[in-house]
Formats: sequence, structure tokens, C-alpha cells
Amino acid sequence: MAKVMDRSLKIRTIVTVMLLLSMILCAAAGLAPFPVSAMGLRSAACTTGDLDGNSAINMADAIQSLQVMGGITTVPSVSLCGDVDSDGKIGPPETLFILQKVSGLRSENQTGLTVVDTGQSTCYTSVGTAVACPDPGQDYFGQDAQFNGSQPAYQDNGDGTVTDLNTGLKWQKSPDMDNDGDIDAQDKRTYDQAQAQAGTFALAGYDDWRLPTIKELYSLIDFRGLDPSGYEGMDTSGLTPFIDTAYFDFDYGDTSAGERIIDAQMASRTLYVSNTGNDGGRTMFGVNFADGRIKGYGLTLNNTDKTFYIMYVRGTAGYLENSFQDNGDGTVSDKSSGLMWTQDDSGSGLDFPEALAWADAKNAQNYLGYNDWRLPDAKELQSIVDYSRSPDTTSSPALDPVFQATQITNEAGQADYACYWSNTTHANWTPTPGNAGAYVAFGRAMGYMGSSWIDVHGAGAQRSDPKTGDPDDFPTGRGPQGDAIRIYNFVRLVRDAG
Repeated sequence: MAKVMDRSLKIRTIVTVMLLLSMILCAAAGLAPFPVSAMGLRSAACTTGDLDGNSAINMADAIQSLQVMGGITTVPSVSLCGDVDSDGKIGPPETLFILQKVSGLRSENQTGLTVVDTGQSTCYTSVGTAVACPDPGQDYFGQDAQFNGSQPAYQDNGDGTVTDLNTGLKWQKSPDMDNDGDIDAQDKRTYDQAQAQAGTFALAGYDDWRLPTIKELYSLIDFRGLDPSGYEGMDTSGLTPFIDTAYFDFDYGDTSAGERIIDAQMASRTLYVSNTGNDGGRTMFGVNFADGRIKGYGLTLNNTDKTFYIMYVRGTAGYLENSFQDNGDGTVSDKSSGLMWTQDDSGSGLDFPEALAWADAKNAQNYLGYNDWRLPDAKELQSIVDYSRSPDTTSSPALDPVFQATQITNEAGQADYACYWSNTTHANWTPTPGNAGAYVAFGRAMGYMGSSWIDVHGAGAQRSDPKTGDPDDFPTGRGPQGDAIRIYNFVRLVRDAG
């Protein structure tokens, strides 16, 4: 079965063709994105994406952006409101943003930037074998691969930077901080070093680089990757990381320096508001593009400051800063993403196939007046994490209180909050690659260390576990930090509000 489309295939095709046409025209003309920085000041009343300054975004703006990008015309007065990513230019991010608005791919009340799709395109059974994607009503319907979001799209700027055409953020292309042509342990920095160096870092003529938030950094994750956990070889050439290496430079952990292959943790600026076990006083949330997870990492290890790969970012801050609206009908809309969520969760834990079936059954019931609910993909689910909250500091999940969240008792006997399934498979390198599903911990991410259960990765971590089975088969968890195995997770449904 072809993928279930969350938008019109025709509209998506038109938008894609128009964007590609604009980029081809620009390349053929040998032109850089059109500068607008000298044309006036952006006012607070700007309508983002409005090139002609009439406070509306319509086909005239789309045509104008394509003409500017293609070098067909040099508009004598382009409103700075059209500058989506605040780089003083009209380029691919502006063109994509305007075309999304005009075509309806970005909802009218959407104030933030889109949640980028995971890139996943394969469906699996619960035991991990790849299968043709099922039809509605069949087992395993509703997987990530069956829904098309805003597909990952990047532009290599040829100056050591990469622009994300969905978010408008501009990234450092390589974590090779010492510029010696390879990525190894010498390129890693402590959290404090990474924060300090951002203030003096200069690349491609810009000096406003910063360490990304965890939501900005996670926007780059690509679930076409394969988790190498358990791989004992030294050759990484056959492995696939969770970042698009056609645009970004990447390498696994530096085994010559005693690191593991999976030691490719990337730093964000987001600190955990609580603590994880043995964190030395501070825990930072980071993304591991080697194994496809968010974890809270203690900033010290064996009384030594831990180091991380870093990739700085620039552009408009505030990516996916949630703007929730209680719709008064059991649903919550997020104006930052254009997504609508169920206010309540499933109320009980389900394994992965049961979670998919539960969503399908709710659609058959026209739940809350809609029949297009789905499990969120991993990036959509992470988009609603509130990293300013935690069970220890706010006596709540890492979630805005506009939502209802069922309380549970965790492995340590503490009052806690659940993990929630995404519909994303966390594929691995083994012969049964699809047997684990990705989930987000809105309560403590527990592990068994030092003969006791503790929070090892923090509320807001994204981990993965078997889609089916018995968690009692793992009485002390699994892995070096004894990660608690969560097979029966809760569900919060989502739909496209636009």
C-alpha cells in the first residue's frame, strides 16, 4: 500500500517542484540568495513571509520569492518581513515557508516552525521483519512510514554551513572543531567549553552562533539510521547514523582513544532541571546521532568533565516553543507546530501493536469528532516535552499542565509519570531490525545502577524498547546503565490541525 498522505499529494508535488525550480534557476544564474538587509528594519508587526508588505501571505509572495531566487527580477523594495530565518536574505528557507503557507501545508495559526519528518519509510512487524505497509484495519497499521510530514530538506551553502529548509536554521556542517580533517576525541568539548566557545566562534562571516536547544538539535535526527548497540566490530563503514551524511559530517566514537562506537553524543544547551544518578551536580540533554536517542548525560564521569561533539547553530531562536490552546472539547492545539493533541492519554499501558490498534479503534469511533488520529512520530512527540518541568522539581511530568497525564508507580516505588509510544520504529543493525519502538519519557527515565533504581536519563529522554514481550524478563534492566525496559507505554494521539 502506498503511504497514507496527511496532505494532498498533488499539493506536495507542486510545492516540491516549485521549490526545486527556484533553486535550479538560482544555480543557473550563479546567484546567492537575494540580500534584503539594506532595505529597512523589520518591525514587530511583521507577518513572517510577507514579501510585498501587505500583511498577507499569498501567491503573489510565492511568485515574488521564486523570481528573486531565480534571479529573474531584482525587486527594488522587498519587505524584511519576508526574511524567515533572520539572515538578511531571501533564499530557499523563505521560499519553502511561503509555499507551505500558500498551499496549506502550514496552518494559518501556526506561529512556530514545522516539525521535520523522521524520514522513516519502512514498515515492520512487531518481531522486526520488514513488510509492506498495511491498510487501515489491518494489524500494524498506523506506523511512522505511513504518514508523510515535512520531509527533511537541506542546502549545503558551500561555506561550511548547512541550511535546514524546513526550520530555516543554519548549522555548522562539521563537528571537526580543530579543523584537522577528521572527527575524533580531540574535537569534543565540555559543556562549559562549548558554551564559552560559541561566543567567539566565527564561520561563514557570521559571529552569532550558539549551542542549540535540545529541540533544535533533535530536529536533525533521521530515523533511517540503524542502532549499532551490541555491534562488537571496529569497522563502521556498514553502519548508518541517525543524521543525513549527504549534508552533515559525522563520525562514530573514537575507538583509538578508548571510546565506544556509540560515544558520539552531541551537546545541546538544555540542562535537566533535576538530576540523574552520579551526574556531578548537572545533567545535560544531548542527542546521540550514532544510536538515535536523547539522553540526559551527567557532566562529569569518574570525577572528570565529560566531553561531547558540538555543532553550533544560528537563526531565529524559539524553535518549537509551545503555544498550547485548550480547545474545550478534549483536544489541545499547539500553535507552534500546527498539531492537535488529545488532552487525555490512554489511561493504561499498551504494547506497540496494541497502541497502533487503539488509535485505529478511536478513529472508527470518530473520537472527539475526528477520525484521523494517529500515534505521533518520535519528533512530534518530543515537540511537546516541557524541559522546564520534571517529577522532582514540579511534581509533574515534563509536560504542560494543559494536558492530563496518568500517574504511575515506577520501578523504585516512586510516584511518577509514564513513557509514551511514538509510531516510529527504532531500527537496528541486526537481521530483525524493526523489533524496537521509540518512546519519550515524560517521567523519570529509570535505570538499575548500584543495586538500586534511579533516574539515569531524565524526564524528556527518548529511548526505545521491544515492541512486545514481558518487562519482567529484565529484572535489572538492560545495558550499561540498566535501562528499565518499558514495553507497556501510554499513548497520546495527534492529528494535523491545519
